[in-house]
Amino acid sequence: MRNFYLAVILSALVLPAAALAQQNFDPWRGAVPDQKAKSATKADSKKTAQTKTKEASGDTLTLETTKGKIVIRLRTDIAPGHAKRLQQLAAEGFYNNVAFHRVIDGFMAQTGDGQNNDGTGGSKYPDLKAEFSSVPFKRGIVGMARKGGNNNSANSQFFIMFAEQSSLNNQYTVVGEVISGMNVVDKLNKGEPPRTPDRITRAVAGQ
Repeated sequence: MRNFYLAVILSALVLPAAALAQQNFDPWRGAVPDQKAKSATKADSKKTAQTKTKEASGDTLTLETTKGKIVIRLRTDIAPGHAKRLQQLAAEGFYNNVAFHRVIDGFMAQTGDGQNNDGTGGSKYPDLKAEFSSVPFKRGIVGMARKGGNNNSANSQFFIMFAEQSSLNNQYTVVGEVISGMNVVDKLNKGEPPRTPDRITRAVAGQ
């Protein structure tokens, strides 16, 4: 009987720890979509993707890819530092021929590693200080990837959401939103990394 009570106490301690570990969701590392994202219907996701945020402002970043064109409205109003970095790197040709190195169906497509093309690199510029906002991570939202648990480590990599992922809210910087080409994002080859990754053939800022 004593052993039984001991087992119950240990279970009570382990379960909260496991739940907390699941909340430490990091797109830069291994991760899977939450159940809410999985259950979202394709029709709802499409509707969300086509909705332009009223608060959206600033310039655009056009990604010409091996699957087609993706146009992102950069949120210079809420993340001016990160938006400027993407524009700067695009103007320098940093993103040309860069792979979508991590594409998880129902979650997100990540790219922007113009250094190593595998998710381990950044740019020659220093890491950026987080610019968190209240904008939720829904389908079509573009967020800045960061290293591990360091909020101020975003550099050049970014990811595009396939579906809602509320666990990322207020944890990652929202830098933009896809306003055209989510159908192209949906077609990107999946994998971590994909066997044959799609690429950004050219990135153009402000058009």
